[in-house]
Amino acid sequence: MMQSMTGFGKATCELSGKIISIEIKSLNSKQLDIYTRLPNLYREKDLELRNLLSQQLLRGKVELTISYENTDISGTSKINVPVVKQYYQQLSALARELDSREEALLQTILRLPDALKMDKEEIDESEWESVLSQTREALNRINDFRSQEGAALEKDILERVSQIMILLKDIEPFEKERTENMRTRLRNNLEESIDKDTLDTNRFEQELIYYLEKMDITEEKVRLSNHCNFFREVVSESQAVGKKLAFIAQEMGREINTIGSKANHSDIQRLVVTMKDELEKIKEQLMNVL
Repeated sequence: MMQSMTGFGKATCELSGKIISIEIKSLNSKQLDIYTRLPNLYREKDLELRNLLSQQLLRGKVELTISYENTDISGTSKINVPVVKQYYQQLSALARELDSREEALLQTILRLPDALKMDKEEIDESEWESVLSQTREALNRINDFRSQEGAALEKDILERVSQIMILLKDIEPFEKERTENMRTRLRNNLEESIDKDTLDTNRFEQELIYYLEKMDITEEKVRLSNHCNFFREVVSESQAVGKKLAFIAQEMGREINTIGSKANHSDIQRLVVTMKDELEKIKEQLMNVL
């Protein structure tokens, strides 16, 4: 089953005093690139999260974002009463000395260093298990997303491979015509250059056979057909197939180019151009296949 490298998955969990949100996004990339955006509280778990992601996502530019919102109104910050009192006494005395008003004094004090003290947060193991569980849920959702995208890619790519096979069949009627055209053109050129009566027919036929053998595209057609069939087989494999399919597409391109270089027939050239166009679209799609 083909999978896309593009995907999105999100999960949330509500715990005592906070709501945690986990988002995973992925785009296409030649290898696995993981970027994490974590609160300081979970920063020490970065490696564990990266290992979890690498086990399931395999390839792509992956971004994991974990954020949380405190729902406990008490929060983790408290007023440092002794410090605030000292600030107030000193600033009140200064305000009286300068004959200044004291109304906004408390707001100013709360913005001064150490006026608020923060309780250091520590990871609770049960909380972390909930975070891990929801991260796995987000991974399941992004993999579902990737599978849906992959199914659409697979349908489009296989239709284009089938179109190449049809175009390859369409070449056959022109091959006999091409041979006859080549025979006639060569004979006419020779007869214009030398006396018709002195033309060695046997030698002409030998040279013609040699020339036509060099222009024969039977082997290229057989190899291209085999590559297309192999491509279809690989698509149905269960593991990641993107890189393997890209290699096969490259070989398909070689055979199509060789057919084009040997074609020497306008109708065959047009078919080759159409095959190249289909193959380029396949390659573009494969850049996003896992």
